[in-house]
Amino acid sequence: MQLHLEGQVVVIVGGARGIGAAIAEEFNREGAAVAILDPADGVDTKALSLSRDEGPAVLGIQVDATRFEDMVSAADAVESELGPCTHVVVAAGAGSGKLGFPFWNLDPADWDRVLSVNLMSAVNTAHAFAPGMAARGRGTLLFLASVAGQIGSQTDPPYSAAKAAVINFAQCAARDLAPFGIRANVICPGMVQTELNRSVWKAWHDRQKPADQMSYEEWGADKLGRVAPLGRWQQPREIAALAVYLASDHAVNITGQTLNVDGGQVMG
Repeated sequence: MQLHLEGQVVVIVGGARGIGAAIAEEFNREGAAVAILDPADGVDTKALSLSRDEGPAVLGIQVDATRFEDMVSAADAVESELGPCTHVVVAAGAGSGKLGFPFWNLDPADWDRVLSVNLMSAVNTAHAFAPGMAARGRGTLLFLASVAGQIGSQTDPPYSAAKAAVINFAQCAARDLAPFGIRANVICPGMVQTELNRSVWKAWHDRQKPADQMSYEEWGADKLGRVAPLGRWQQPREIAALAVYLASDHAVNITGQTLNVDGGQVMG
């Protein structure tokens, strides 16, 4: 299938690692110029296998997406260096780092950063990039949420609530942007071996008696067997494949949707 993304400009917020990095690589492989916006100190595009002597340009910008002024500056930098932005993917995410059930194991203060990183990063990015895309009448927004945003996960209530808010905001954005020809969608990964997922295991592990503790691999296999009918890990490349498809004209009538890559977890 030809996706015809050559020459387009894609912004990946949170694209220096994990799922965001896989999405950045896939867009670049499809011929798109990629801007990676990430809080990492000095975004290393070479480490992402994106920098080549020939091929689409790659730009790394250090930003704090929870700061709207950072995102406005980044939008200007992307247009100056690569040209008008065509697609935006928000892959930023953070959990509380604590085990959340019952929810009062957490303090209300534990919510602030989680809401800021997961929700306000998405809001700030949309405010910074959507008006320009609407003026040009072309483009897509894609937000990464989580199955936790659909099922009220007890594991990390702030994260679950923040991702639910991202899903709702994406639906608002889809309605507002549709008259301008801009589409907005959400991908919800399930169990993916990322730093965030490992932090969930660590929070669980530290709360267990020694006799009940399991390695990360054992914990993952046990949880997948219980919650995902297909019983296997999801891979970053699988989310990336869906992300590039949603940006293509093959998905021209897909907007306001939440698509799960979760091994059947929400269904289960």
